[in-house]
Amino acid sequence: MKIKAYLKPHCGWSNGVRAVMRKYGLEYEDIDIINHRENYAEMVQKSGQPLSPCVEIDGVMLADVSGEEVENYLLSNDLVKPTDSSVEAPINAGCTDEEHAKMATKTIRFF
Repeated sequence: MKIKAYLKPHCGWSNGVRAVMRKYGLEYEDIDIINHRENYAEMVQKSGQPLSPCVEIDGVMLADVSGEEVENYLLSNDLVKPTDSSVEAPINAGCTDEEHAKMATKTIRFF
């Protein structure tokens, strides 16, 4: 399975996607859309919209998704088997105030 995840370095939603990838031991490309303008532009072009995270799995784009939605997609399409493994981060939660503060000091704005 080829997975490209368009993620922010510090984001609750992005961390939820990462947690799902670790839960199932999936290899994926973690693409930073905050510090690399070309990655953000690629995500928008492929997904047709500006919100993240976006996860491309074998050519299928899941746009503006949570980790929970990615997990549901993987399970529904028999791409992974159910597991009792736990996750170390919430898979359906936005950024904390602390994460927003980190992004405000380090974010490069493209728009």
